[in-house]
Amino acid sequence: MIRKLFAYPQVWLVIFTGLAFLAGRLAPMPTAPLPGWALVGAGLALMAVAAVTMLRAGATVDPTRQPTALVTDGIFRFTRNPIYLGDLLIVAGLCLVWQPLAALVLVPGFLLVIDRMFIRQEEAWLRARDAAGFEAWAARTRRWL
Repeated sequence: MIRKLFAYPQVWLVIFTGLAFLAGRLAPMPTAPLPGWALVGAGLALMAVAAVTMLRAGATVDPTRQPTALVTDGIFRFTRNPIYLGDLLIVAGLCLVWQPLAALVLVPGFLLVIDRMFIRQEEAWLRARDAAGFEAWAARTRRWL
């Protein structure tokens, strides 16, 4: 049950944002709330646009299931991982709101977890589903930006 829970990137998002909040309580310092909240808003918007694009294409948004479609249009023309990029913006933004120095550890740490636990597997699934389509898309579209 616990292992299955950690199979969702949203759980990792909560863990890392919780760590940012805790860091802000343990080591308070001047923060940048307005830019931080702007990053959180941008992250949420990016995730919503990506989810709508995927659903319109008939793709699953469940990261624990194999992809049902290779989506390369819309926001996916600019980044191969807009939902994970949105997650990253949220972590970075909340670090700015609660404890900016925590971002030096938490943002790269979150990126590493997401890459190792989710992105590599999803890309392998997409490659297996449509190798030529995935390779063409990966050649013209960066993983993040």
